[in-house]
Parts: sequence; structure tokens; C-alpha cells
Amino acid sequence: MDMLQINSLRDSHPVDVVETFADENEWSFERSAEDEIVILAQGIWTGYSVSFSWVEAFEALHISCAFDMRVPQKRLAEVRRLLCLINEQMLFGHFEVWTEDGSVMFRHGIPLSGGADANDAQIDCMLNAATASCERYYQAFQYVVWGGRSATDALDSVLFDTVGEA
Repeated sequence: MDMLQINSLRDSHPVDVVETFADENEWSFERSAEDEIVILAQGIWTGYSVSFSWVEAFEALHISCAFDMRVPQKRLAEVRRLLCLINEQMLFGHFEVWTEDGSVMFRHGIPLSGGADANDAQIDCMLNAATASCERYYQAFQYVVWGGRSATDALDSVLFDTVGEA
């Protein structure tokens, strides 16, 4: 079966589903191309640029979630250690640093093989996994990049369970 036949099996373009979901939730977004949409999300620690892309060659819906942080060359090795420690704990997706500009981002993809359609529950799950992961580890990246801390110390500082309420 070729790609033209597969596309005809799909009821709607996956990025159209994301756009409808974003519009229904009154989120700020920009549809930059047929196969991509960028949603702006505000977290506790910072704002996130969440990009959904349809990758036709793999029949996959890809999400990337970036925050405004650039890793300077002198802290890159320690941030990579932190990435390894964080990614060991991830069930969905992973973190990486773009070597071009030193930006940190979360990435994940889901296959929609054989003409499968994306649905709101999948979009919501992907978006929540991306933003929750960024929120959980944002401060660890800050501690390593700006605080000069080791990856292990930074991760230990953010992964503690609180008991009770203040």
C-alpha cells in the first residue's frame, strides 16, 4: 500500500485534530504549515513552546516542547549527564539538547500506522506528558546551567516528595 492510499484511509489530518483541540481549549496557537502547529503553554516555572508535527514518512505524530534556556558550551557535558539521569526515568518521550543552539527540549512521538486517526485523548496525553515532564525537571536544568551544580545534585534537589501541606 502506498502513502496516497494510506492517507485516503485517514478521516482527518492529525494536525487538524490538534488544531481543533487547541481551539476548543482556547489555547494560543499558530499553524505554521499543513503538517505543524505550535501551541504556547504557560507553566509554573516558565512558558513552553509546544510543537506538534505530522511526519508522513513514518506516519507518526511528533511533539516537542521547548523552554527558553540555552546551554553554554562550558555546561554542556554536565547537562548531558543530567539528560541521561532524567531519561532513565522517562516512560514517555525523552529530553535532549539541540547542538545547533543549545536549547533543551522534550520530544515524543506516537505512530498512527495504517491510516489510524489521532484523537483528543491522545493529544491531551501527549501535551500533558510534555509539559509535566518539563515542569518536573526545569529546575534541575536551571541548577546545572546557571547554578553550576552537578547533574546528580540538581536531580536530587528536584526529586523529593513533600509530606503534608503548608
